[in-house]
Amino acid sequence: MSTRAIQYLKQRKASFEVVQYEHLQKGAEFAAQATGVPLEQTIKTLVVDLGAGRHGLVLVPGDRQADMKRVARAYAAKRAEMVDAATAERLTGYHVGGISPFGVRQALPVLMDAVILSHATILINAGQRGTMLKMSPADICSGLGCLVADVSDG
Repeated sequence: MSTRAIQYLKQRKASFEVVQYEHLQKGAEFAAQATGVPLEQTIKTLVVDLGAGRHGLVLVPGDRQADMKRVARAYAAKRAEMVDAATAERLTGYHVGGISPFGVRQALPVLMDAVILSHATILINAGQRGTMLKMSPADICSGLGCLVADVSDG
């Protein structure tokens, strides 16, 4: 099993473990149930429009919602809003439900919700529905050069 995200991580000699499950529906809640990992440790990768032709990724725990005002502030943008599925897929090269922050088609800045760093390991999408990566949030943060800010509501 290899996705563009997994290849990206292998090239950088990153530490990760592949976790697969039967993908019956989209969403962090289903992924958490299927893998037995708590929802707060199952990370969603969101694609946002920051205006003026700028886009970015936002990593938030599965049990939280991104606060778009805080996302905009963290990115020093006037506004932030979720993009539609077609735009997310075009920018990342991944299908919605399988979007990974690793190996995206178009280089995008990554914003990590600060609460994620409180976990030793998390699950994050590997670029294909039903395939997750078990990783250290600190490794993700340093590997992607993430901005870190408190951007979610519990």
